[in-house]
Amino acid sequence: MAPRAPTIPSAPCSIQKGTPLKHLLGQAAIECLAHNIQCVDAAFPAGQFCTTALTGLEPLAIMQRGRHIAPTLHQFLPGTYAEAVQVLMASLTPEQLDAETMGLAGFFYLPHSFFISEYGQDAQHNAGNDPFEVSMLALHALTTRFTAEFAIRPFLIQQQQRTLEQVNRWVTDPNPHVRRLCSEGARPRLPWGMRLASFVADPTPTLPILERLKEDPSLYVRRSVANHLGDIAKDHPDLVYATCERWLREGASADLQRLIRHAVRYPAKGGNARALKIRSAAKGRVV
Repeated sequence: MAPRAPTIPSAPCSIQKGTPLKHLLGQAAIECLAHNIQCVDAAFPAGQFCTTALTGLEPLAIMQRGRHIAPTLHQFLPGTYAEAVQVLMASLTPEQLDAETMGLAGFFYLPHSFFISEYGQDAQHNAGNDPFEVSMLALHALTTRFTAEFAIRPFLIQQQQRTLEQVNRWVTDPNPHVRRLCSEGARPRLPWGMRLASFVADPTPTLPILERLKEDPSLYVRRSVANHLGDIAKDHPDLVYATCERWLREGASADLQRLIRHAVRYPAKGGNARALKIRSAAKGRVV
C-alpha cells in the first residue's frame, strides 16, 4: 500500500472559548509532523523525534510550543540546514491559493516557522554556506500554507536591506498569502511577533511596500496594509495621516477608502481631529 500524502490535523476555523490554542500543537500534531516527514524521508526517526518533542511540552503556550519543537526538528532532520529544510518543505501539504481558508489548522506549521528563523541565517548550520536564498524559498513555501510573518522578522532585523529587496520582489507574486507577507511580516508592532525596533523608529523603508499593495485585489492583503499603517500611527501619526490624505486627493477607490478608514480607526476613536476628518473624507463626506 502506498504511503499517505502529508496532511495536518483538523482544527476549528476560529478560537473556541475554553479551548487553549496550545492544544493545536499537542501529541497528535507532533505525531502527524513526524509522519509527514517520513513520507519524504523514510529514515527519519519518528519515534525518537516524538518522544523528545513531547518532553516538557505540556505547560507551554502555543508560541512556546513552536519554539520548543523547532530545535527537536534540528536534532533529528538530516545533514546541513539546506538539506534539512528541503526535507521539511517537501513534507508540506499543498499550497493554498485562496485567502484565509485554513483557519487555526495552520498553526501546525509554527515549528517549521521557528526552524527557519532559528537556523536559516547562520552559515554555521549550513556547512559554512550562506543559507539566505534557501531560507527565502522556504519562507515563500511556508507562507502559502500558514504564514511566515513570524519567521521573516529575524531576517528583517539582522539582514534588513537584503530581506527588503526580496520582499519587494514578492509584492507581485500571484499568491495572496505571499503578497500579504510583504506587509504583515514587516509590521513594526505585529501582535505575537518580535518588535521591529528599526521600523518603529523609522517606518519609511516599508512605505514603498504599502504603496504597491494598497490597491491589491485581495481584501486579505489590503487589511494587512491597513493594520500596518495602524502600527505606524502609534509612533508616527502625522506620517500616516499625510499618506492617507494624499491617497484621498489622488482619487482613492472605494476599497482604498475602506482601507484608510481602518488604518486610522484607533486615533479616530481616541478623538484625534485629523484622524476623524480623514475617516469622514473616506466616507465621501466633506467636513
